[in-house]
Amino acid sequence: MKKLDLLITGAGGQGIILASDIVGEAAIAAGYDVKKTDTIGMAQRGGSVTSNIRIAEQVWSPLIKKGEADMLLALEKLEAARWVSYLRNGGVAIVNNHALPPLSVSVGTERYPGNEEIINILKQRTDRIYFIDGTRRAGELGNTRTLNMFMLGCASVFLPFKVQNWKESVAQRLPANLQRINLTAFDLGIKEMQALTPEKTKVRQTDRPGGKRG
Repeated sequence: MKKLDLLITGAGGQGIILASDIVGEAAIAAGYDVKKTDTIGMAQRGGSVTSNIRIAEQVWSPLIKKGEADMLLALEKLEAARWVSYLRNGGVAIVNNHALPPLSVSVGTERYPGNEEIINILKQRTDRIYFIDGTRRAGELGNTRTLNMFMLGCASVFLPFKVQNWKESVAQRLPANLQRINLTAFDLGIKEMQALTPEKTKVRQTDRPGGKRG
């Protein structure tokens, strides 16, 4: 793998920053250089949150340019539409099929788009779109706050890190009493995505980055 630019987005309270920290630590454990930066807009009120994560042999800048993200991981579907311009043509979009309407929608000044509209927006960049019922699946575990780990499990199928790298990163970031349910959510995310990708899209675990990133 020469490089990986990953954009994670969602709403405040969905655990975006924690998820991006875990990705970064898993990448470091796998032998990569990592740079990341977070943008938090009124996150405490459910506003937009994004994390830029850049991974390669050597990375100089944490910011992803428009049209260069290899993966868009969205924990809220409107945020996927908002940030899809950063996804490269043919990149992977993994989207939680869940709506958290922003304040503008709640007060009636804007309309929340339907799934077909959102998919059409995403298709301007890629056909590799995976709509996942992540919130429902996390709820079935008894805790919807495991959504971020479930979605990371889905994303991990496309990433060249060993499962052990991921699980060690989760263990470092979460207290002992929360590790079991979150690791279960992560494993369920892997199974969910593998069921959707029988063509075996997973990158070989032995791959290593081969270049520098500006």
